[in-house]
Amino acid sequence: MLVLKSWLDALGKGCTRYCKTVIALWLILVLALAYYAVQLPSVLKGNGFVMDGSYAQVNEILEAKFGVYASTLLLVLDGAPHGDEAQLREDVAKTAQRVMALELEGLRDAAGPYPAGGLRLDPTMAKNGVAYLALGFAVPSRDMGPAISAVRGAVTGLAAEGVPVALTGAPVIEQDLNTASQEDLARAEMIGLPVAMLVLLLAFGGLVAAALPLFVGVVSVAVTMGLLYFLGMQIQLSIFLLNVVVMLGLALGIDFALLFVNRFRQELARGSTEAAVRKTVRTAGESILFSGLCVFVGLAAMAVIRVDIFQVIAIGGMTVVFLSMLAALTLLPALLALLGDRVNRLMVRRARRPQRLDIGSDDPAATIHHASAGRESGWIRFSRMVMRRPLLMAICAFALLLICLVPVRNMVLSVPDTDALPPHYDSRTAYERYEQIFLEPDAAHVLMLARLDGQGGADMRQSKQSLTTLPDQGALSRLYRLHTQLTEDNQVAKVQSVLTSPSGTPFTPEQWLALAGSPESAHQLAPALERLMRDNLALLRIELTSGPNDAETKAWVRTHDDRMADIPVQIGGYPKFNQEIFDEIAAKVGYSLALILGATYIILFLAFRSVLIPLKAILMNALSLCATFGILVWLFQEGHFGMEPSAIALFIPIFIFSIVFGLSTDYEVFLISRMQEIYEESGDNDRATLEGLTHTSKIITSAAAIMIVITGAFAFTGVMPVKQLGVGIALAILIDATIVRMVLVPSMMRLLGKWNWWAPRMLRRRKRG
Repeated sequence: MLVLKSWLDALGKGCTRYCKTVIALWLILVLALAYYAVQLPSVLKGNGFVMDGSYAQVNEILEAKFGVYASTLLLVLDGAPHGDEAQLREDVAKTAQRVMALELEGLRDAAGPYPAGGLRLDPTMAKNGVAYLALGFAVPSRDMGPAISAVRGAVTGLAAEGVPVALTGAPVIEQDLNTASQEDLARAEMIGLPVAMLVLLLAFGGLVAAALPLFVGVVSVAVTMGLLYFLGMQIQLSIFLLNVVVMLGLALGIDFALLFVNRFRQELARGSTEAAVRKTVRTAGESILFSGLCVFVGLAAMAVIRVDIFQVIAIGGMTVVFLSMLAALTLLPALLALLGDRVNRLMVRRARRPQRLDIGSDDPAATIHHASAGRESGWIRFSRMVMRRPLLMAICAFALLLICLVPVRNMVLSVPDTDALPPHYDSRTAYERYEQIFLEPDAAHVLMLARLDGQGGADMRQSKQSLTTLPDQGALSRLYRLHTQLTEDNQVAKVQSVLTSPSGTPFTPEQWLALAGSPESAHQLAPALERLMRDNLALLRIELTSGPNDAETKAWVRTHDDRMADIPVQIGGYPKFNQEIFDEIAAKVGYSLALILGATYIILFLAFRSVLIPLKAILMNALSLCATFGILVWLFQEGHFGMEPSAIALFIPIFIFSIVFGLSTDYEVFLISRMQEIYEESGDNDRATLEGLTHTSKIITSAAAIMIVITGAFAFTGVMPVKQLGVGIALAILIDATIVRMVLVPSMMRLLGKWNWWAPRMLRRRKRG
């Protein structure tokens, strides 16, 4: 700790002496990266729920061998309100002609329900007055921008002519999510930044002091976004990264700077500018370093989960946390050294003189009951009330948190889908219409690849032999055995393979070969053979009796992926994707939590050299976060306060826990550090607790208010996962800064007395001086 203090003192001295150089370097960095920061949204692609597993491998094989295209656009024509099939046919023909005339790059297939404009005919693509066209592209989703723009233009023209057509499909929804995220960010900034400035004005009373934290927060975010742009040129970054980085960077950067500027102004009243900067870097800088490290570790812990969104958000979050800390410990001291007394310029209200407590009595209780002459502040009165009845206050606080926690037991988690988009987006309404008419939303549809060449390897990608003739008897026998076993499974409702007969039962190998040898019936088998068999690989389409998100479905795809009927198989489809994502999180979340909790305990122990204080912080943070999740379920899942009822996005609890656990430690470090300073001077736990509270309550409340404003502004956005994340972080900070920090911490500090500061002799902090 002495080494750290010495290092921080040298940092403060250097930032004071070379303040103009430090500011110039930061300005050069910002100007160099500002252009790329604005371009960051252009390199964000996909929702980030990608991992290397069976689902991804099956998709790779389907694209390479079965003609399933990398990207598909859907044009949905809803003629149901008119009920005129002739008009629907005319609209389909007009749409096909307009789209095919675009000569889209990468277009490999165009299918529709009626023969028009060179479409491949598929009568199943019209039903109940609704039809759709499917455009298959040999282009990855992330590179579909030009094609989507061209088709959107055609659709806009057709809609103006009265054709009821809308564009949708995964690449379109992905692009719309990116657009909606940018709109949400602009809306949140318009709400959050002005209100944050107002809070800073109330906290500092002056425009110069209030503008500094806002400036440092914006600089941290701008530099981070510029650096992430270059990362996005190398790897795929989730579209949710933009909102998380801005939300976290602004909130954390402003919070760090707020605590720093507040301490600097206190020290400036006692001495010179240089002395104030150096003392602030040693004290507030130490708090920023430890609290920032806790947030950094919390975000790093997400990276152990092998799903892209967690690893991408971890990288982006760690980058913005590091730069927020760096700006608070270098740029801010340099600015304050340059400003000096001018930090108190442009005051809009007079600052109150800080009240001092009457601590003349030797009786610890007197510390709680007496104050100096003059009117007591609300913070002092509230602190006294908490510490007079610590047990009662602690019981009430715990009871309130436990009540909020109750709805957690009903939490339903899901991977964000089309419903993540705001309801007014055409791509969402069109896909929901397509899903309603052509899909069975309550049925789980599974794809199974089976290797029929008699080889033992289960890696389907290694199958090289092509089928230049009909499959042999051995391959068909193995497929028949597999098909029969699936049919006899009580959880399987339907199986389709190359052996499936018109009645739904499988042909025997002998029957199928006899039909294939007949010129009259061979042409009827050819389409199924083309779609469902390649390179000694058979594709089976399976419908299960359970829903796509049910536990039974996850169990089925998990246990049947490897071998069936002694044949190597590999499972794909949305149910497999769902199972792999959930299983990966379930398998790794324990390691992630252990890393967060263990690292937080070590960091707080090193900061305070206390056994109990880190333990209390961890338990209280965990309880307040669980209470937050309960309120989220009540708000979003149950649809209160006008919220659209929706499942909680799968990543939300992990994000909130990882981010807020570190953020709440920020307040813990700031509060307990001040208490520790006083305790080391006086040896009086009650005095340290009360003075620490009264010195920090206002600034902690201001910091929390800013955090709540910045993150809570995302409650007014449209992308549901972003809305849930913003509201969740704001709620967690509100609970932490009120119930935990203002009630539980002082009451527990009072109840435990000197035990708060106990540590084994060999690990205790050396006394100063």
